Amino acid sequence: MKLLVDLKERSYPIYIQRGILNNLSQFVDWQRKVMIITDSGVPKEYVERVLSYCKQGYVECFPQGEASKNMDTYQRCLKRMLQESFGRKDLVIAIGGGVVGDLAGFVAATYMRGIDFINIPTTTLSQIDSSIGGKTAIDMMGIKNCVGAFHQPKAVFIDPDTLHTLSKRHIYNGLVEALKAGLIANGKLVDLLDTEDPLRNIEEILYESLLVKKQVVEQDEKEQGLRKILNFGHTIGHGIESASHYELLHGEAVALGMIKIVEDAKIKELIQRIVQRWGIFTDYDLDADCVYQYLIKDKKAEGQMITIVQVHEIGKAKLQSVPLSFVKEKL
Repeated sequence: MKLLVDLKERSYPIYIQRGILNNLSQFVDWQRKVMIITDSGVPKEYVERVLSYCKQGYVECFPQGEASKNMDTYQRCLKRMLQESFGRKDLVIAIGGGVVGDLAGFVAATYMRGIDFINIPTTTLSQIDSSIGGKTAIDMMGIKNCVGAFHQPKAVFIDPDTLHTLSKRHIYNGLVEALKAGLIANGKLVDLLDTEDPLRNIEEILYESLLVKKQVVEQDEKEQGLRKILNFGHTIGHGIESASHYELLHGEAVALGMIKIVEDAKIKELIQRIVQRWGIFTDYDLDADCVYQYLIKDKKAEGQMITIVQVHEIGKAKLQSVPLSFVKEKL
């Protein structure tokens, strides 16, 4: 399967194909320096497979987890590229989950004012959501994604076979983003997920989820309006994720964020039922004031107001500007 994210001169393809890691030679210009950025949770065989294509390939691997998405890791990657004399025509490749993609994308966005970037996502979270759209970032002072840039990849290669090495926790963590996509724009996705074994439909779930994000990004690349609907559950979710010191995974925090913010009782019950089936907490013991302090530093906050996403009907989302006090009450 192939999708094209149509952004005119910044357009790029998304390939969804089992075993595509074994067939990358025909899709990429390998006659240049390539920096592969990955983490300790990614099987070495994936990295070695991509490295085998490279005429001049280098690898930077950092410890797995959100805590590594920081200025130190970012600078380490940049220093390595300078040491190896990378130029403006060279390439950065991310192999891993959302943390790897965010960080590697930001490295590519800022090295010599921007060089080519390719994303090879290997988790459900990154394959469903974070690998496309061009958002790149690192965290600072415990605030998630507060330093970053928009930098679209040249291509995204999704191999569903890489999901076989994930734990169930990480698989369902990513499916939360698919649930979010279904709730805001595609009721069919919700039906695919509201089953005893959604993984039977994983390729269709990947495709339909990416289709939602693709269509939104094409209309609003820089998040000036419509793209904000993709933040359903994220306003509170990011605060929860930071306040838990990343003990909760991103999707788990977003699930809590959706449950907290949604006002429709039937939709709230639907979210709770689905994520409970996946073994995800529907409540978590955190200090509400601590969550709120992280939340008010969110880039979606403007003065005493913040934009939230509300879903009153499955498949339809609405943006609302509300006082921060409204969100505080939800906590």
